[in-house]
This record gives sequence, structure tokens and C-alpha cells, in this order.
Amino acid sequence: MTYIAKPTLHHPTLTRNQVGYTRRDYEGKVSTLCAGCGHDSISAAIVQACWELDIEPHRVAKLSGIGCSSKTPDYFLGASHGFNTVHGRMPSVLTGAYLANRELLYLGVSGDGDSASIGLGQFAHAMRRGVRMVYIVENNGVYGLTKGQFSATADRGSKSKKGAVNNDSPVDLIALALQLGATYVGRGFSGDKEQLVPLIKGAITHGGAAFLDVISPCVTFNNHPGSKLHADYDPTDRVRAAAQVQALQAQGEVVTGLLYVEPQAHDLHHAMNTMAGALNRLGESELCPGTAVLERINQGLR
Repeated sequence: MTYIAKPTLHHPTLTRNQVGYTRRDYEGKVSTLCAGCGHDSISAAIVQACWELDIEPHRVAKLSGIGCSSKTPDYFLGASHGFNTVHGRMPSVLTGAYLANRELLYLGVSGDGDSASIGLGQFAHAMRRGVRMVYIVENNGVYGLTKGQFSATADRGSKSKKGAVNNDSPVDLIALALQLGATYVGRGFSGDKEQLVPLIKGAITHGGAAFLDVISPCVTFNNHPGSKLHADYDPTDRVRAAAQVQALQAQGEVVTGLLYVEPQAHDLHHAMNTMAGALNRLGESELCPGTAVLERINQGLR
């Protein structure tokens, strides 16, 4: 496969943010996804959000699993840390990295196949443990890399490109995230940048587990409609958020916007009462304090 490299030279008049970067500095390689894929629009929204928030690219760690969506971290934040895990295992790898170094900003990018099928258990535990991360699912309802089989989020009754009908109930990741304890929950549409960029910015600045389900119609194999929340909607009520999702789903509508946020959210480090700095900076004296300290700990457990 031939990759087309983007030019490294930037026009000198490009606007720079407060940390000295242009928007181009947050881009990655040229996308190899299908022309018009909504996933590329999500990548552009991530680029815009990070640039507007004045985030230094080297402070970001981006992780993904397997699938069309999990290819996208290669297309944004080329100067950040990156790790492409195995299918469905992004959350556990990200959790380990986060526990070792809480000073990075963690972006977990996944897909409906990667998170709602093989990785459903991984998704569940990342949400309930309060791992401080931005968990983005680029949801197109199909397995695009393997020619359009239904994923677990596909609507019941929807038809594939070849005419097969999906008879299974869909997994609603928004409802699961609300039930499992995520403290920032939203749904966006890849074609609505005006709504999506603020959702991503809110997730990045949130202090707990932030989940975004982004409807991204597959231009090759699938397509889905979307709708928005009313302006007077209260996103701080978890019970009402879950009820709203279910009510609109029963009407055949897919609601988008910030569905739930817990303003004073706590994360996994708070729950585990870890030190303020990064664990990967601990020296031998802190990791091996000696037999006297070990004996005191053992005495306290008797």
C-alpha cells in the first residue's frame, strides 16, 4: 500500500494558538478510508478541539483497537503518543497506561464492532472504574473492513447492502455508559462539526470517564438518521438522561448532544488514593521502602 505524506512546510501566516501551534500541527497522515467517510470528519473535529484548547500534542496519548475507526488515530495528532492494541482491548491497555502516568491526556478511539461486541466487557469496566479518558466510539453499525456485516449496534430491521435483514436487538452504548457510571455522556453526528467539536472539548476537560457515541454513517455499507436535544434539556440528571434515550429510541429517533455530565466527577486515581505524580517516576527507594515498612503494613492487616 502506498502512503501519501503531507508536506511538512506550513504557510507562515497560519494562525497559532496560545502554545504556538497551528491547526496543521495537530494533523496526522493522509487518510486511507473511503472517500466521504464520516470517521475523517471526527478526526477533523478532534484536531479542531485540541487546537482550540491549546493542548500540546506530546501531552496526548491516543489508543485504539481494530477496525475502520481504530485506524483513525494515525490521521490526527501525529506528534502525540500512540498505541494500536488488539481487537476490543483498548480500554485495558489505556487503563494500565493511565495508572502509570496520569499526567497525559488519554484519547481512546474505538468502533461499534470493537466496543459493542468483542470489547463490550472492556468498555463496561473502563466506564464503571472511572478511568479518566475520552472514549470515542465511531459508530456506523457495520464491520466496514470485512464488507459490511451488521455490528451489535445495528438497528433491528435494517438492511445490509446485499439485502440481509438484521433481526437482533441493538446494543445502546449510551444507555450502558449511563448505567455503568460514566460521568460525561454524549452522542454526536460526524456531519455536525458545530455540535461535535464542543462535545469533544467538554470530554477532554472533564475530570472522569467521558464517553461519546458518534454516529458516523458508513458511506459504503450503511446509513442512519439523527436528531438533537431540546435547548431546555437538563444534562445533570442521570435518570432522566436514560429515560430520554429510551423514549426517543421507541419513536425511532437517535438523540444527539450532551446527555449527561457530573460536574464534580472523580476518577480511578481518586478511588485508589494514588500519589499526585506519575507512578512511572517512582524510584527504588519508594518502590522498595524496606522490611520495617513492610512489617508495619502486615501488622495493619492482621
